[in-house]
Amino acid sequence: MGLRVLAAMSGGVDSAVAAARIAEAGHDVTGVHLALSANPQSHRTGARGCCTIEDSRDARRAADVIGIPFYIWDMAERFQRDVVEDFVAEYAAGRTPNPCLRCNEKIKFAAVLDRALALGFDAVATGHHARLVDGVLSRSVDQAKDQSYVLGVLTREQLSHAIFPLGDSTKTEVRAEAARRGLTVADKPDSHDICFIADGDTRGFLAERLGSAEGPIVDQEGEVVGSHQGAHGFTVGQRKGLRIDRPAPDGRPRYVLSIEPVSNTVTVGPRSALEVTTITCGRPVWNGPARRDDLTVQLRAHGEVYPCRFEESGGELTIELDRPATGVAAGQAAVLYSGATVIGSATIVSAS
Repeated sequence: MGLRVLAAMSGGVDSAVAAARIAEAGHDVTGVHLALSANPQSHRTGARGCCTIEDSRDARRAADVIGIPFYIWDMAERFQRDVVEDFVAEYAAGRTPNPCLRCNEKIKFAAVLDRALALGFDAVATGHHARLVDGVLSRSVDQAKDQSYVLGVLTREQLSHAIFPLGDSTKTEVRAEAARRGLTVADKPDSHDICFIADGDTRGFLAERLGSAEGPIVDQEGEVVGSHQGAHGFTVGQRKGLRIDRPAPDGRPRYVLSIEPVSNTVTVGPRSALEVTTITCGRPVWNGPARRDDLTVQLRAHGEVYPCRFEESGGELTIELDRPATGVAAGQAAVLYSGATVIGSATIVSAS
C-alpha cells in the first residue's frame, strides 16, 4: 500500500520532479507550496530570490500537470521569526548563520512535518539532492549539487518521515526528465544566494535592520587600519569590501580574522592567520551510525571537506583537522561524514 505523502513544492524544477516521481510510484501525494513572505515579489530576478508570486504559480502548474491536489500554506510568520530574525540576531552577535540550514530545521522539517503528521500524512518529500540509504542520510550522486550538508541538522525521527527522490540523479537528468514530463519549470534557473534578500545585498539588508555604527578595523597588533559602518556587515574570511586606509607592509591582501560585536571591532590580517586545525562546536545532533572510519567534516555548504577526528564531552564537540582549514566562522555548521554517510552535525563556536 502506498504512503500518504506531502510534497513540498517550491516552484522549481527539483521539487516538481520529486513530486512527480513519488506520485508515479503509486503514493497518495498532495502538493504544498510554502508562502514564506508576507509581501511576495511579483517576479524573480534571474536566479535570485524565491517565494515569489511566480514561484507559487509555477508550483501550482506543476501539480496540475502531475495530477495531484495542491495547497498553499502560509508560513510567513514562522519563517520571519525562526529564520529571518535568527539570521539578523546571529550577525548582530558576530556569528555567520546559514539560513537555508535553519529553514530546513525549523520550517520544512519541524513546522511543516509536524503539521503533515497531524493531518495524517506519513512523510514529507522534498527536491533536495541527497539520499536516504536504509534510513541514513547520505550524499547525492551529483556531488556538485549535493545538499546533505544543509540537511545534517535533522534528527533521526525527522529523517524517518522524509523522502528525497532525487538523490540518485544528476541535475542534468532531473531537468531532462522535467522536460519529458511536460513541466514548464524544466529550464527555470536555480535559486541562489539568500532567498529573503532578493537583491543579494546582505550588508544593506542587515544595516536596514541593525542600523549603522562606525567602528575600527584593526590589524593583529591592534593598530587601526580602517573603519566600517557596522561589524555585522562582515564575516570571517572575507576579503572584499574592507575599507582599509593603511595597506599591509608586505602589500598582500588582508582578510577578516575576527569580529567583536560588543566593541564593534573587526580584526584583519594575512590569509595564513585564518588557518585553523581545532574546531569547537556546540549542540551536536547525531543522526547516523556511530562510525569512525573515513571521517571527514564539511564546514560550509558546497565547501571543501577535511579529514578529521572528533571527541564529544559534556555536550561539546571538538574536531581536530588533519590539515588546516581557512575562513571557519562561528555560527556555521560542521557536518561530519563517514564516507558519503552523514553521522551528525554541530554548530561551530570557535576555531584555532
